[in-house]
Amino acid sequence: MIVEHSAEIRSKTPFYRHLYVQVLAAIAAGILLGHFYPELGTQMKPLGDAFIKLVKMIIAPVIFLTVATGIAGITDLAKVGRVAARAMVYFLTFSTLALVVGLVVVNVVQPGAGMHIDPASLDVKAIATYTATAHEQSLTGFLMHIIPTTLASAFAEGDILQVLFISVLFGIALALVGKKAEPVIDFLQALTLPIFRLVTILMKAAPIGAFGSMAFTIGKYGVASIANLAMLIGTFSAFAEGDILQVLFISVLFGIALALVGKKAEPVIDFLQALTLP
Repeated sequence: MIVEHSAEIRSKTPFYRHLYVQVLAAIAAGILLGHFYPELGTQMKPLGDAFIKLVKMIIAPVIFLTVATGIAGITDLAKVGRVAARAMVYFLTFSTLALVVGLVVVNVVQPGAGMHIDPASLDVKAIATYTATAHEQSLTGFLMHIIPTTLASAFAEGDILQVLFISVLFGIALALVGKKAEPVIDFLQALTLPIFRLVTILMKAAPIGAFGSMAFTIGKYGVASIANLAMLIGTFSAFAEGDILQVLFISVLFGIALALVGKKAEPVIDFLQALTLP
């Protein structure tokens, strides 16, 4: 019944109301602006940066709520351990494979070559932190970094691994407490609805972010960079099967978790079904 209703609403929606159509139109507008008014196009960069910050802002709460409530709803914690172990083995295996494939492809195909970007014009500070951490951090240091200084610091700094670590521990704690934790679980489940609705609202700004990013890119590097960007995106899409498998695997796990939770997961299921609407 819900699927039929969704299909009926989708069929009555004008094509220009679809988000992907708006994003494509915004990209085209950004290309035109960057090409004919390059100085003005480069000034549109804050629009793209703002959208990226909005997305990053909501990632931590979404992870915490979905993981914590999902684990809290599983009565058999042994299942959580088995799933976590399998997920870790899968993650390590396919992440290593993805790194090997990525290194081979980037050296053979060389996507992005030909854009003639002056390295001096790039923001070195933006990547300095990551390169320094990669050189200095050992395996032990990496594992220690997963443990946050405080519960709040993980969310304040936006460290996804730390947020995931807290989410798993908090979900296990809720499951161990039992019935006395039901008010907390009910609150978190209720909070999930407005948080996911907020995600839907933020996605409405995707055309603005796409417009600003494209206008800046074309204004700064020229319209010829479109071909190089297309090559880069095409290469990523063609050789990112590892990431696609990870997304598929996570989606299956999330579906299993929803099935194990039962009726308490109905608000989340209803929301996911609502997301299929334009």
